[in-house]
Amino acid sequence: MKDVIANQFIRFGEQCKNYSPMYEFFSYKIAKDDLLLDLCTYVKEGQPIPNLLFAAVQFLLYKGYDHPLKTFYPSIVDEPKEHKHAFPYFRDFCQKFKQEIIHLLQTKNVQTNEVRRCTFLYPCFSKIYKMTRQPLALIEIGTSAGLQLLFDQYSYSYSTEKRYGNVKSNVHLSTKIRGKSKPVLSENSPPVQLRIGIDLNIVDLSKDEDRLWLLALIWPEHEDRRKKFIEASNYFLKHKSMIEFIEGDGVQLLPSIMKNIPTNSTLCIFHTFVANQMSKEVRQTLLETIKK
Repeated sequence: MKDVIANQFIRFGEQCKNYSPMYEFFSYKIAKDDLLLDLCTYVKEGQPIPNLLFAAVQFLLYKGYDHPLKTFYPSIVDEPKEHKHAFPYFRDFCQKFKQEIIHLLQTKNVQTNEVRRCTFLYPCFSKIYKMTRQPLALIEIGTSAGLQLLFDQYSYSYSTEKRYGNVKSNVHLSTKIRGKSKPVLSENSPPVQLRIGIDLNIVDLSKDEDRLWLLALIWPEHEDRRKKFIEASNYFLKHKSMIEFIEGDGVQLLPSIMKNIPTNSTLCIFHTFVANQMSKEVRQTLLETIKK
């Protein structure tokens, strides 16, 4: 079991290269540390172990647990110490607050809600609306907190200063277009008639605990991601009545939900990551359900 977990941390460390020097460094150290590998055996089945452990630690730091480890986190202090000296403190933190971490490993899920993914959703939905000229009925599987379901409420820019979508929005998302192909970008957001978010565990941003957990899942060095998440969360809380949340298995619930979609709308079923966590059989079932 420990060998399997150790390999997960090695692979995670490779994924962190150029994105999170701290987590890259910690991952390779944890892969050789029996005490921390033992701690990771408490993670419930099906959850990505490195993400969950790192989020649990950062979550406790956000909650104010007092420990010198916080001085290494750019998400906690303005002038963090060099991460290459942090591992003994990380290990000590995990020992000192072992029971609190175990509780989080056994009860929490890795459920990021990366609002910047809307930068690729916007041109996709723009093209669909251009083709059908009907308002969209959105069903998101693995919705987490539902930030993507408000894609039409944000403003966007793509490699230039020109803005698309809701240009008056407090949430602005930008990205670059690479290559010669140009996406369809509507001047104004496509109209949305219905928004349904399905998840095994709905995250309620009106609860401080849930909001802080999503924040803890963001890697320490990613200040822009934290900023956009906070902006989008604040905006969401003012407009959450626009979304219908359904807790349960999206693949199983989809057929019954689809039956009640208005016929004068264009049904759009989407996800931004969750299918990567599904088995091959479940993904195939999802595709077959949509084709029907």
